[in-house]
Amino acid sequence: MKNLVKMVAIFAIIFILTTLWLKVPFYDTLMSKQAQQIIFLWLSLSFFILIGMPISIAIGLSAVFTTLFLGIPIMAVYQRLIFGINSFAFASIAFFILLGQAVNYTGLSDDLIQLSNLVVGKFKGGFAYVNVLASMLFGGISGSAVADVASLGIVEIPMMEKQGYSKEFSTALTVTSSIQGIVIPPSQNMIIYAMAAGGVSVGALFAAGYLPGIILGLSQMLVIFVLARLKNFPKGENIPKEKIPGILARAIPVLLVGLITAGGIIFGWFTAAEASAFGAFLALLFGLIFHKQGRSWKTVINIFKESAQTSAMVLFLIANASAFSYIMAYLQIPSYLARAIFSISTDKVTVLLMINLLLLVLGLFMDMAPLIVIMTPILLPIVRSLGMSSEQFGIIMMINLGIGLCTPPVGNALFTGCAVGKTSIERTAVAMIPLYAAMIGALILITYVPAITMAVPRLLGLVR
Repeated sequence: MKNLVKMVAIFAIIFILTTLWLKVPFYDTLMSKQAQQIIFLWLSLSFFILIGMPISIAIGLSAVFTTLFLGIPIMAVYQRLIFGINSFAFASIAFFILLGQAVNYTGLSDDLIQLSNLVVGKFKGGFAYVNVLASMLFGGISGSAVADVASLGIVEIPMMEKQGYSKEFSTALTVTSSIQGIVIPPSQNMIIYAMAAGGVSVGALFAAGYLPGIILGLSQMLVIFVLARLKNFPKGENIPKEKIPGILARAIPVLLVGLITAGGIIFGWFTAAEASAFGAFLALLFGLIFHKQGRSWKTVINIFKESAQTSAMVLFLIANASAFSYIMAYLQIPSYLARAIFSISTDKVTVLLMINLLLLVLGLFMDMAPLIVIMTPILLPIVRSLGMSSEQFGIIMMINLGIGLCTPPVGNALFTGCAVGKTSIERTAVAMIPLYAAMIGALILITYVPAITMAVPRLLGLVR
């Protein structure tokens, strides 16, 4: 039945695209030329996605076919593909990915788990708290939700199962807590947003992420607190006093990596590219010094191999998304959508609610990087007209699209977590329901209370 519906949808899209291409007069009686062109763009994208094409290629091809449909010189799209990533600032993305892989492969992430266990592991539901706190700390170093799930999940999920937590809840918590890695700096997705927003200060954006990231973590801890009493979660073990100095000492190097990297950007000591490169170097150095597995040539090769593959994939996505956003700008979709939203309501509370819902729905079906590039130029002018700062909207976008990473049908963090936890997506998604509610609650709070996002940047004098 599912395949039948899919096939019907594909043939229906082919029919509409073909008749639009042939300029059948029937459409002129129904809608304007601009509406026809917009429909062609989005239906061509839907067609490529439905036939199973990777999203990065689907976005690029839909931009090319729409360009031909519009009669624009095809060279315009090729130029956007190049210029979309022709910025030295994007080098920081590759280095942040390298930093995260270095922390992952060398074993530095294990030190964060031990530190988290020392801080919160002794409470009822202790290792569930450890899971969230470790993600908070790891997120402040790697900046990647998927890297968080892949590296910490290998350790955390089996340990939670061993202590009596269900496999589904262990996986669900690991996946949802990883979203802190997108919000708490450094974050490669924040750099993509800063570029798409037309040069927003990366330092101010990083500083804006701290309190929302902590609130996101606390919201999940509140769920654990309630469930620990309803389901009688096990209490964690007390760490012997003689082991505490060793745990603290081993955690210092990896915490320094995060502090130097994010702090260097926030306080203007480094550019984003310089800070990410230096952070990657420190992570490799500390992994080499403090962990045996970091001294293996195989480990080093894997670090650079995985980093190169991931970086190429991300930059390819950004390049194609830049071409797609160029076509959207040509078709004046941003102003079209703004008029549509304001025609429903001009009330700030309602408009922000609609924007959040739009981003949550889009996050269900598309990956994070292309959505940032595509939607930022569309939505940022709308929220600015309502008095929202670029920094606050950037954090709101990170959280919205981060929730999408945890949500079927294309949630990369969810897929990674289920693969690591060896459980089904359906059962894990059910276990996530209270954690989804917590994240949505945190999102609403951060949306309507600007001080949460802007307090730290203002304190540091990064924004007025």
